[in-house]
Amino acid sequence: MSQTALYHFLTAVPEAAAIWSFLMLLAFGLLAVLVARPERDGAVEAAADPVDADAARRDDLVRYADEVAVAAAGAAQTARRRRERWLVAQDEAERAWVAYDEADTAARRLAGAAALAAPRTPRTPAEYAARERWLHHAAMTAHWRGELSARQLADVLARRNGWDPRRHPAEQEVVLARTVRDRRRAGWESAAERERLAWRDAELAAEAARTLAAEAYAATLALRPAAVSRGAATMPLAVGASVRTARWRPARVG
Repeated sequence: MSQTALYHFLTAVPEAAAIWSFLMLLAFGLLAVLVARPERDGAVEAAADPVDADAARRDDLVRYADEVAVAAAGAAQTARRRRERWLVAQDEAERAWVAYDEADTAARRLAGAAALAAPRTPRTPAEYAARERWLHHAAMTAHWRGELSARQLADVLARRNGWDPRRHPAEQEVVLARTVRDRRRAGWESAAERERLAWRDAELAAEAARTLAAEAYAATLALRPAAVSRGAATMPLAVGASVRTARWRPARVG
């Protein structure tokens, strides 16, 4: 009996070992399949990624090119407006200079005439009243022409800031001419400063327009690599001539 039990034990152990070996191999195979599937799926996704990446990159380039084109168009309009503003300021500065030059010439001429002795007139109340009337009339006429400000006219009428109606009209005319000259010089200096600032703004706007135009052109070319390779050697930078040459200078420097 013991021999029969030993015989069954010895024959059953190899069979059990074979079964367990088969089960272990099957388990390892299934595990290998499960581990390998994500890698295969990842490989498929990786194979599809370049296409999606290229499409996404092209979409980004399109959006960027559109945005830069809009910015370049806006910068070009700003450059034109600022150039027009500078031209207006330049014209105002030229007119102010001409007015100052005329006033300076008149003041010099009257100063030369003042070197001669003033005609002698009787020092009577009527004479002083006549001199005052002449001064008031000359000052008001200068104010109407824009040569004297309202405050300066008030100073004349109130006998302030050195205005003395008792002086001879020849002397008063010299003082009035110098006052007009000084005011016109101040007006020209103010106009020249406005022109300088307008020119600076126009120059900055022109530089920004040139930069954005070049960037918009480069962004457009980035969407057409084939066109770049065929025509890069012959195609110049597509920046408008009005933008390329938009470096302006004031006609007169203070």
